[in-house]
Amino acid sequence: MKSEPDVYSFDDLRKEKTDHWDGIRNFQARNFMRDQMQKGDQAFFYHSNCAEPGIVGIMRIHKTAYPDFTAFDPKQKYYDPKSAPDNPRWYMVDVKYGRKLKRFITLHELKLHKALANMRLLQRGNRLSILPIEKKEWDYILNLENKAPKQ
Repeated sequence: MKSEPDVYSFDDLRKEKTDHWDGIRNFQARNFMRDQMQKGDQAFFYHSNCAEPGIVGIMRIHKTAYPDFTAFDPKQKYYDPKSAPDNPRWYMVDVKYGRKLKRFITLHELKLHKALANMRLLQRGNRLSILPIEKKEWDYILNLENKAPKQ
């Protein structure tokens, strides 16, 4: 799950402990979140749109998808007049802080590992803020945190 660190960072989640993941306004990302995320699932927290994008930590899904109430309020940044409480268009999940990785794993480094070549995050043109990850990719990335960065 991606977030811009100047908008909402992993340190923000660490301070809050649990928070809602709102503002998803892409149907495919919404569907991943709404249809696939289950309470207790883990997710990588990925800092995007910054000087050095990459994976900074791990969080858990604390509450499964429910209507994104920010879409109903015209005063909110993510307001959508086509979404209504009786017919929600957008959803959010609650996430809970897990742990910071032992080291920051950059996007550049992820691209250097052939074992991750099919990972959706690394596919050309894939800029979704929420992406599923295969268990073998998850395990491989967790092993990277114990190794020196690949140059």
